[in-house]
Amino acid sequence: MLSASLVALLTWGEVSIAATPVETSLWGNYLASRSAGRNRDTMEAAGYLRAALKQDASNPVLTERLFQLELANGNIAEAEKLADKVLSFNSQQRMARRVLGLNEFKLRRYEEARKHFAESAYTPVGELTSALLTAWSYAGEGSYNAAMTELDKLDRNDTFANFKSLHGALISDFLANTMRADAAYKKAYADAGTSLRVTQAYGNYLMRTNKKAEAEKVYSAFLTGGENNVLVEASLQQAKAGEVPPPFIQSPSAGAAEAMFSLAAAMNDDQSADVALIYAQLALSLNSDRPVVLTLLGDILGTSQRYQQAIDVFEQVPVTSELRTNADTEIAINLQRMERNGDAETRMRAILGREPRNIDTWTTLGNLLRNSENYAEAVKAYDQAITVAKEDGRELWSIHYYRGIALERLKQWDKAEVDFRKALALSPNEPSVLNYLGYSLIDMNKKLDEAIGMVKKAVELRPNDGYIVDSLGWAYFQLRNYDEAVANLERAVDLKPSDAIISEHLGDAYWRVGRRLEARFQWQHAKDNRPAPADLIRIEDKLKDGLPAEAPLVKPADSGQGQPSNG
Repeated sequence: MLSASLVALLTWGEVSIAATPVETSLWGNYLASRSAGRNRDTMEAAGYLRAALKQDASNPVLTERLFQLELANGNIAEAEKLADKVLSFNSQQRMARRVLGLNEFKLRRYEEARKHFAESAYTPVGELTSALLTAWSYAGEGSYNAAMTELDKLDRNDTFANFKSLHGALISDFLANTMRADAAYKKAYADAGTSLRVTQAYGNYLMRTNKKAEAEKVYSAFLTGGENNVLVEASLQQAKAGEVPPPFIQSPSAGAAEAMFSLAAAMNDDQSADVALIYAQLALSLNSDRPVVLTLLGDILGTSQRYQQAIDVFEQVPVTSELRTNADTEIAINLQRMERNGDAETRMRAILGREPRNIDTWTTLGNLLRNSENYAEAVKAYDQAITVAKEDGRELWSIHYYRGIALERLKQWDKAEVDFRKALALSPNEPSVLNYLGYSLIDMNKKLDEAIGMVKKAVELRPNDGYIVDSLGWAYFQLRNYDEAVANLERAVDLKPSDAIISEHLGDAYWRVGRRLEARFQWQHAKDNRPAPADLIRIEDKLKDGLPAEAPLVKPADSGQGQPSNG
């Protein structure tokens, strides 16, 4: 067993790690694993833990941690080997139960699988997962009534309704209960018609039951609702050509995979990314529809800052898949996140070489160029996107918004404002546009009444967005309503505590209301959050000298001309 000090470390948190850990010792391997984990290198972390376990094979903490890492890395066979060992230490370890249950499921030992699933249902997510997988195990035995009875357990939680309706339809369809499948799909579509998977599954069912016109309506409604998805576009073209697809779910394992996929997609956020990653890996181990699952898996890895792993996953999407262009695009995005801007641009231009009329690709290239501060080239890319869109009879608010940002950064405000207002005309309730235009006008001390109205509306539409709440606080600051500025900027900092500019703004507001010590604390916090070089100089000046005395208030003219901000 480990020493008491190491057990305490495992239990309570992080330590500083020597630059060169002693990899040959238990302690060194453990610390090296922790270091790799903090750097989000789960592959390397797992390697060090394997070495540590060779030295202390009976250690429960190391075993369970390695089990989780093997799952996160997609080494499901290795995780299965560890699961029994984990349960010998902790019989209540739910993920181990789930892994063993899925292994039994794959072997079609459904009764044994259900025993494990039942033991894993001790949390709301566990209950949902257990019910869906258990229902599919009964489907594997051909027992429709038992499957539906299991799904009925989800009625206890209203948030599970969409999962129940979709999987009820899929199971009815899989078991060829056409009458009940028809009703179930209609309910699922009525409940969640904007869902990609519901759209795909329902359209697929309609095509297979000779309802071609209805299938076209379902696909078209999804696309005209503002969503742009190559899978739905491909399905629509197949429907128009009269091509009958294979069933959406062709095996119980594929049904179980769909359940894990649905759960992974639902949990793909900052708070649940690690669990979402494991669920996506489990879905991949079950499923034949690899491109879709690989795309989700890559997205989870990218958003959780495991950029190289994300690239490796996206590279696995077959060149024949409709999702290959999306995969190449995501590879480019992750390359830029790794500050490999040249490689990212090369990848995007390669796509355009084979798809010169791809609006999304032109837009993404523009975004990549804008994020690397190549604003002039970004504008050219957006110009191409807008040209192609107009030729196709489309106008997209987002491209005008992005081009407006690039033009504003080029200090071409008149052109930028035209684009922002065009974006608003196309999408009047888009919070990001309202916020950016409103904030820009406020920062230039122009059209303040209109500007603050825009930002207030943006806050109403997205009340938990720290950047938008910051804009409202800064508007009040510009209007010298410092009490309201402080109230909103404090909330903005709570929502985005690591943003340098928001902390700087709060420091400015504190200074104006006489809270000088708190002002310097916020400016120091802003400095510690690695601001851009120009921002750092300004923040350091404030730390040294504070804010200058206020100049006489000059009300902006009706023409929109006014005094620039001193923030």
